[in-house]
Amino acid sequence: MNDATAEPQFQFEPRTVAEIVRGLDPIDWVQLGLLARLTPAQRVLTGMHVAEMAKSAWRGTLAKMYPEISRSELNMRVLAHFTTVRMESK
Repeated sequence: MNDATAEPQFQFEPRTVAEIVRGLDPIDWVQLGLLARLTPAQRVLTGMHVAEMAKSAWRGTLAKMYPEISRSELNMRVLAHFTTVRMESK
């Protein structure tokens, strides 16, 4: 088999795996069933809606934490929180 196409083999200690799994929420089988019935486009749209809901919730949290900042500054803080792109500070 070509090494370039071989699947990487990861070895985890059983204790490490248990620690990772312990931090996860239980599987919601009903939700998985509902998502499985969606078309790929509907799944993407659902993900986009969830992302917007998270941004809106964070915007609301920041508005309560910093009532004195402008809407524009609030939106920039939300953008900074949710993006990996970092702009140079002035």
